[in-house]
Amino acid sequence: MAKILFKNAQIVNRGRIIAGDLLVENGRIAKVGGIIEASGAHEIVADGKHLMPGIIDDQVHFREPGLTHKGDLYTEPRAAVAGGVTSFMEMPNVKPPTLTQELLAKKYQIAASKSLANYSFFMGASNDNLEEVLKTNAQDVCGIKIFMGSSTGNMLVDDEKTLEAPVLTSAHADRHPL
Repeated sequence: MAKILFKNAQIVNRGRIIAGDLLVENGRIAKVGGIIEASGAHEIVADGKHLMPGIIDDQVHFREPGLTHKGDLYTEPRAAVAGGVTSFMEMPNVKPPTLTQELLAKKYQIAASKSLANYSFFMGASNDNLEEVLKTNAQDVCGIKIFMGSSTGNMLVDDEKTLEAPVLTSAHADRHPL
C-alpha cells in the first residue's frame, strides 16, 4: 500500500500533541497536522486516538548468538515492538563476542531472517582486533563499542598501545567518520 492516511488523530510530535491528520507515503511520513486530503490513500479513522512516533533503543542486549536462553533476535524485537520500540542497536557482548567482520555479518543475517523491528549492531573492540575494527563500514554499523571498564569475554580494552593507536589516519578517514 503506497499511501496511508490517519484521520483525526491526536499526534504526539516534538514535545506536544496536535489534532489532525497524518499521511504516510511509501513507508515515510509525508505530511503532519491539519486536514489532509490524499486521493487513493487507505484511510484509518483515529477519532482522537493518540498517534506516537516509534522509539529507538540505542543499547539492547538480545544475546544472540550464544546466549539465546536469555533472549534472541526473534523474541526480543517482538517484545520491543509491542512496547513501541521500532528500531534497536544491539551490543557486541555475546558468545562469541562480535569482534570480527564475519561475526558481525552473521548477526545481520540472523536479524534479517528473524527481527520484526529495524536493527543495527555495534562492532566490538578488544586489545587485539584493531584491524577488524578498522574494516567496519560506518554506513552499515551504528558504532564501535569499547569497554574500558569490565566486560564479558575478552572485550575489555585496557592496553594503552591499543587505546592510543592512530585509528583515523588519512587512509581511513573517509570510511570511518566515527
